[in-house]
Amino acid sequence: MPRQHDSSALELRRAVWPQITGRPMVLVPVGATEQHGPHLPLDTDTVVATAVAREAVQRLADRDHAEGCPDARVLLAPALAFGASGEHAHFPGTVSIGHEALRVVLIETVRSLSLWAGRCVFVNGHGGNVATLDGAVAQLRAEGHDTAWLGCVVHGGDAHAGRTETSLMLHLAPDDVRLDAAAAGDTRPIAELMPELAARGVRAVAPNGVLGDPSGAGAQEGRVLLRNLVDTAVRRVQAWRLDPRGRLGEPSAPSPPLTAAQRTVADRRAKTAPYHSRP
Repeated sequence: MPRQHDSSALELRRAVWPQITGRPMVLVPVGATEQHGPHLPLDTDTVVATAVAREAVQRLADRDHAEGCPDARVLLAPALAFGASGEHAHFPGTVSIGHEALRVVLIETVRSLSLWAGRCVFVNGHGGNVATLDGAVAQLRAEGHDTAWLGCVVHGGDAHAGRTETSLMLHLAPDDVRLDAAAAGDTRPIAELMPELAARGVRAVAPNGVLGDPSGAGAQEGRVLLRNLVDTAVRRVQAWRLDPRGRLGEPSAPSPPLTAAQRTVADRRAKTAPYHSRP
């Protein structure tokens, strides 16, 4: 589908307030500032989450335009660039705000957005944020906010700063990748590594900060990976099927019923924002 919207009109950071009408859906990238080996930048998770969210917003906006809506009904928020990265704390450059602070940021972000926006989707790029997203979204939904989250997960990819993330960054930010410094770290499966990571942190397991092997990474592979991540994100946002954790799933997945608070909010908003009830 050809692009119909100027991307600048879809980004909250570049908008002016009179442009924002009709209680749009807002996608909020959630990343991290943490080590990614000797070859990838500290903002890798934020770059990936933002790229997935930006492209998803563009596709959703193009769909709306094709259906006859000239105004943007979906917006990209600025990324939340600090997450829960305690497992990387022993590496210089890592900035972790911890689970409790992140939880407050997520909750207050949606509470503020709810004054003028509709649905909110957190697009998460860092595995360490998952438990906090589960808890925050559960609380927000109990308060009546139509909120969910989705992850930038490459099934079968390595865990951290390996071929998967290196390929994505070679596509998204090639000037920030130091391929001459790339080296394999601990290549054991993440399930096997988790107990040791939880007990001792990443540096004790992989002194160079890599959980995987960046060998063979390439920009074309990253382009394909990004396209697949965006395809998944768009499909799940359109379907709006949530699992018990508040995570968006595939269209065939069952969606839990709304709570009484959510029904009240949805009924009130539906009077002014029909888009809210659309997939």
